[in-house]
Amino acid sequence: MNMFELLTTLRDKSPLVHNITNVVVTNFTANGLYALGASPVMAYAKEEVEDMAKIAGAVVLNIGTLSKGEVEAMILAGNAANKADTPVIFDPVGAGATPFRTQMAQKILEEVKVTVIRGNAGEIASVAGEKLKVKGVDGGVVEGDTQAMAEKVARIYQCTVAVTGEVDIVTNGHETNFIHNGHPFQTLVTGVGCLLSSVVGAFCAIEKNPLTAATAALAVYGVAAEKAAKESVEKGPGSFQIEFLNQLYQVQELDETLANITQRIKED
Repeated sequence: MNMFELLTTLRDKSPLVHNITNVVVTNFTANGLYALGASPVMAYAKEEVEDMAKIAGAVVLNIGTLSKGEVEAMILAGNAANKADTPVIFDPVGAGATPFRTQMAQKILEEVKVTVIRGNAGEIASVAGEKLKVKGVDGGVVEGDTQAMAEKVARIYQCTVAVTGEVDIVTNGHETNFIHNGHPFQTLVTGVGCLLSSVVGAFCAIEKNPLTAATAALAVYGVAAEKAAKESVEKGPGSFQIEFLNQLYQVQELDETLANITQRIKED
């Protein structure tokens, strides 16, 4: 099965993706999942997150707008998902920006077995305990080898790590895929990264191998972004945001020819 055939499976099954995500991006995330073909639900209350996680195809934990109560709900949902053998995707938004944010990200990783960690290089470095400055939720300049950093985190937490940037990196610590798709406009629209984490969740809900699922998610996402940019680049990021939702809806198996993916297998 090629990666774009997974998209057909996703649309056929329309998996329920349980999101505990930040309030800034809730609407965009829900619309993006609907456009792709998945079924979003946003449930935050501690009284129901365990029940919702048990029936979901995937659980996405995003610390963008962080509070202790939200972390407690995330841990409850994550543990319920673990018991149900449901994939958990963690987006450590802004990890490294403040001690509290970094500590909460690490707390979640200590108490929940995650399937995929999805973030930018600065966030991934922070959960690995590296010291660096991160400005806001979008950045952080990492000195060194981002690939090695991602592989290190994958081995520490025994999960798949997806690092997004100019070239996206997806690794399980042994196999590493590089996705060369996407467009700079993705950095100019709030919620594009957060939606991506939820899209990874949708693919993990229908594909047991998280490396394959995350790679497919990033490839499909990047191709949709490139197609959206062609339709909106002269107008700007506002038009891109709308067109991106359109392209997530329209992207199909035939677009596999547009995906640019390379691979590296680590020698033991």
